[in-house]
Amino acid sequence: MSFPAVFPEPEEPLPQAGAQILWLAAPRPSFLRSRLLPALGMIAERTIPPLVVVAFALGLWQILCSGPDATLPSPTRIWADAHELITNPFFVYGPQDLGLGWRLLFSLQRVGIGYGLASVAGIAIGAIIGQSVWAMRGLDPIFQVLRTVPPLAWLPIALAAFRDSQPSAVFVIFITAIWPIIINTAVGIRNIPQDYRNVAAVVQLNPLEFFWKIMIPAAAPYIFTGLRIGIGLSWLAIVAAEMLIGGVGIGFFIWDAWNSSHISEIILALFYVGIIGFVLDRMIAGLAKFVTHGTALN
Repeated sequence: MSFPAVFPEPEEPLPQAGAQILWLAAPRPSFLRSRLLPALGMIAERTIPPLVVVAFALGLWQILCSGPDATLPSPTRIWADAHELITNPFFVYGPQDLGLGWRLLFSLQRVGIGYGLASVAGIAIGAIIGQSVWAMRGLDPIFQVLRTVPPLAWLPIALAAFRDSQPSAVFVIFITAIWPIIINTAVGIRNIPQDYRNVAAVVQLNPLEFFWKIMIPAAAPYIFTGLRIGIGLSWLAIVAAEMLIGGVGIGFFIWDAWNSSHISEIILALFYVGIIGFVLDRMIAGLAKFVTHGTALN
């Protein structure tokens, strides 16, 4: 019985002494493949689903409201009725005849003043309550009662006190936004780890240094949670308050359009109100992410 001959494969010769070995560098990935395509993919993942839902909702809305018996206008009808408000939001035809852009700016001005005052006062009061057990026991029940009062219930008190619609609207924003800021700040201050307090005592920080270097950074996620809730409540309150106090804000525009039976203008204004509210929330969320290095909730 014969077996086939097996010959070993020749081995590669080892490099002789003094021979130079050339190492080929791996090709570097291009900018298109390493950066641009992943970024576009991430943007597509976040934008395509909402766009599909919006397109479906608009199509369904168009179908349901196109009939002769429909009580609400369709998207195409809104475009025809409010074309000038959409294409030219900053026109000025008179003291009360302004575009939606100007009306939104007037409302944002009131919100900015009231919300800014509420932020400063809320963080300061919340820090005091979080640091002092006696302040917590004395003020927390009062705050829990006052925060349940509806925002518009404060408007008659504000009008009686200030005798003017502008400071009254700012006060309504202030009293609406301050409660979540106070409560979340106090909770954040109480949850500061004891190790942080021990280090502050060792390095002998004064109260002001302890506030800026320990309290604010440690409680920042809680504080920004209160700020996000406060900005949303502020925007809700100013629209409702302007319906009662009048003026040139977006809230009065909605009420005036209702009195004139301009439903298309009301729907358009509501769309703008929602967009502005979303932008305000994203701005506070972005600031929170920058300040807290991503530890705050998005």
